[in-house]
Amino acid sequence: MGEFKVHRVRFFEYMPSAIRALAFNSRSEKLAVARMDGSVEIFNRADNLFQEKVIPGREQRTIESLLWVGDRLFSAGLSGEIAEFDLDNLRVKYTLDAYGGPIWSMTGNAQGTHLAVGCEDGTVKLFEVLMDRIQFERNLDRQKGRIISLSWHPSGSKIAAGMMGMIRVFDVKTGHPVHRLLVERAAGTPRNQDCVVWSVVFLSDYTIISGDSSGKVKVWDGKTGTLIKNHQVTKWDVLALSVSQSEDSLVAGTSEGTVVQFQFLSQVLGQGEKEWVATRTFKNHTHDVRAVAEIQTAFVSGGMDTQLFVRPFLDKVECRTQASAIRKVLFPHRRLVSCAKKAGLLLFQYPTHLELWRLGESEGHGKPGTILPVKKNPEKLLHLKIKGEDHICCSAVSPCGEWIAYATVSSVRLYRILCDNNNVSITKVSKLPKVLSSASQLCFSSDSTHLFAASTHASVHVIALSQSGCKFVHTFKPKSGSTQCAHLLATSEDGAWLGSAHTDHHVHVYNLKKLKAHCTVPVYNSGVSAMAIHPTTNNLVMVHADNQIFEYSIEDKKYTNWTREVQRHGLHNLWLEKGTPITHVTFNPRNPAHIVMHDMNMFCIIDQTLPLPENMMQFHNQQTLQVLPEKERQSAMHAFKTCKSFQHLMCVDLLDDQSLVVVERPLLDITTQLPAPVRQKKFAT
Repeated sequence: MGEFKVHRVRFFEYMPSAIRALAFNSRSEKLAVARMDGSVEIFNRADNLFQEKVIPGREQRTIESLLWVGDRLFSAGLSGEIAEFDLDNLRVKYTLDAYGGPIWSMTGNAQGTHLAVGCEDGTVKLFEVLMDRIQFERNLDRQKGRIISLSWHPSGSKIAAGMMGMIRVFDVKTGHPVHRLLVERAAGTPRNQDCVVWSVVFLSDYTIISGDSSGKVKVWDGKTGTLIKNHQVTKWDVLALSVSQSEDSLVAGTSEGTVVQFQFLSQVLGQGEKEWVATRTFKNHTHDVRAVAEIQTAFVSGGMDTQLFVRPFLDKVECRTQASAIRKVLFPHRRLVSCAKKAGLLLFQYPTHLELWRLGESEGHGKPGTILPVKKNPEKLLHLKIKGEDHICCSAVSPCGEWIAYATVSSVRLYRILCDNNNVSITKVSKLPKVLSSASQLCFSSDSTHLFAASTHASVHVIALSQSGCKFVHTFKPKSGSTQCAHLLATSEDGAWLGSAHTDHHVHVYNLKKLKAHCTVPVYNSGVSAMAIHPTTNNLVMVHADNQIFEYSIEDKKYTNWTREVQRHGLHNLWLEKGTPITHVTFNPRNPAHIVMHDMNMFCIIDQTLPLPENMMQFHNQQTLQVLPEKERQSAMHAFKTCKSFQHLMCVDLLDDQSLVVVERPLLDITTQLPAPVRQKKFAT
């Protein structure tokens, strides 16, 4: 595997934001996740739950609800505005003020023609969904008190609205309420404190199911307005409900961090009337579960502990398969750390600022596993706070460490950095080309003379850098007519090639010498999670969300023999069943046959000269392999050499001095910064 001097970095204080809302599109199998900082993430359930897109947040933007209407995504929040997102260019398409104060909830009819929002002023407002926008239609009768939760009956004729102390059922055609369902407060609650109906679900048989602050899940008859069943599931609040498409299963998220499953069953198997029964309780979270969603054979949950959990229903999947595995998303499936390989600098990206650090220095050499004495501590050189309300969507530092660039959805900023011993000066490049209005991805050339910016409509801009400033050179546009923006860029060491990977799975290669499109890699049915161009062979190495690895010869415009061997032989099952995607690929210049890559849990060196592992072979990590007898170790040798000595990896990269940079973010450091959970009685306390 080779020996490296490792810079173990733990001063990147990345803090993910809490999850506020979920919405699942059953037709496209896309899961939308809204966080407390206003950002929205799109995961592809069919592609190993890969985070395909991220729409950056914005100050003062709070999202309370998400809604899919066909392939269009809408959000509403406490700002009082409804927003539609541009999923091609990863930004807000437009916003519309509902003029009802803060919006607490949003729902849509099954026909996809209208959406309704529940407002602070007690109104339920209906909007018509048009081809390119939404249009206000009318209000339902105003109520006393805010509308906290909404659910539209599948027929489109009725809407259930959860409020303080009651549920109102509205006739959509007349706008008048037809039922008032009174919700009792929890025992011991003061009289002036009403029960809050946090979530409500309206089923096709006119059953209404509600979750409230008394910790109860109530089942109502929506035709008569009477209570059918009362389930006490927690001493605290039931915050979220979600029902399956077949309406035979329901999950409820609570303030205790539990998710309770209900099923529509008969008391005697196959006989008698069916009723809603609590069947399972799952404890995946430590804090409030603010959002839940059923997605066919599993449910998704998220909340204040920032983690996204996918928990399969074992009665709907085969045991001991990939579909039965619990999935957990802790970190973004993209890089937030940029490395200046020649200068030994790290750039950390936070939502509202950037930090530039110089790595420390050590003395002497040691045996593998030993800790070297530190001669010079890491040093924070720069704290760059951005202006405006938009959050940073991408950033980069040049290999020489003299240039820093970042972008939001509305602007691109470029800075020149001069480091003279302990003195650091920063100069903003004031006159940028007009084409640099925004960028979804930024990348510098290996010689730091060019900046590449992925922009709207799948285009990539080339900007020349010099002492006097910057100059626009060219704009690349794919021949395929792709409209989705690029989420990955890769340049060759000799400055001849540029690769761009897009969210529609297209990968384009451009000739930087001739300034024209060179080729398009054959489209694979899984998104590219990481890619890089080999420094000596100029082969493009791509790792996909399903963990397949491809090596493509740019000059020959075809896959290499090594790729054909990988596809013929197949990769090890343990590699393919990995639950976290590879987020970075790089190479070892001293050994061209080595490909270095990492995900959240491990980093791996693939030796292309060694045979691929058979499925019967143990997929050892290096520490396990070292303690084996020599004969057994030789028989276990194969191309994949993994290391799990470091956990929760944000970045693994090789510097020009052959030292390895490992940026970790221990999960314990994140959990200690979370607010205290609700107090729970524990045994013997």
